[in-house]
Amino acid sequence: MSAVRRWLPNQHGAWAMLAVPFVTGVLIGGPAWIDLPLFVAWILAYVAAFHAQQWLRLRRLSRNPRAAARHVRPALVTGVATAAVGIPLAVAEPWLLLAAAAMTPFLAVNAWHARYNRERDLLNGIVAVVPACGMLLVTLRLGGGSLGLVDGLAPAAACLLYFAGTVPYVKTMIRERDSLAYRRGSVAYHALALVAATLLSPWLALPFALYLARAAALPGRRLTPPVVGAVELAGSLTLMGFLVGVYG
Repeated sequence: MSAVRRWLPNQHGAWAMLAVPFVTGVLIGGPAWIDLPLFVAWILAYVAAFHAQQWLRLRRLSRNPRAAARHVRPALVTGVATAAVGIPLAVAEPWLLLAAAAMTPFLAVNAWHARYNRERDLLNGIVAVVPACGMLLVTLRLGGGSLGLVDGLAPAAACLLYFAGTVPYVKTMIRERDSLAYRRGSVAYHALALVAATLLSPWLALPFALYLARAAALPGRRLTPPVVGAVELAGSLTLMGFLVGVYG
């Protein structure tokens, strides 16, 4: 069990970001047989990317070669496993290769930030959100859903508005909890996101008003990281419920 823990990424907030857009697309477009192996490949690819980025970071920074080396095996094993699961999927649905290629620039930005030990940068966090939200479009299409402006791109855009907002908000709760500039920036972003979400659908004003309220009211209350995580999990599940209700 301890070995499994060492292989699993310690970025706990990433799991909702990986799962919620994916599952939302499945529920809106309809389930398909390919969803399960695709989800396995998606998680394996994330684990492989995480360890590869940690190897890049520690190889440059650490004076202990073993610190970086311990990430090599997880990266290689999960990378090979991703290919083993993903190649048959690409044979069945060749356009998945285009979806994977579209994610590559974002992964490259994340890798650059990892190499220079800038993983906590605001930009890096927002860039990481984009491919995750793009998976909503992938699973929606696999289920036979439309990628039109209203019924396809709109829920993906709403996911992006929410998860991009979690990046500065979580910083105001933990690493930047004493930064007034971060708090103001987070509140300003959430106010704009509320307007944008309302333009996508008036129903989305309800959850995004809640997200604005929590961005304004919770920073400074010294909540523990598990509580912050629980609030965000509830927020992401609320978003999924509204998106399925509006677009499903």
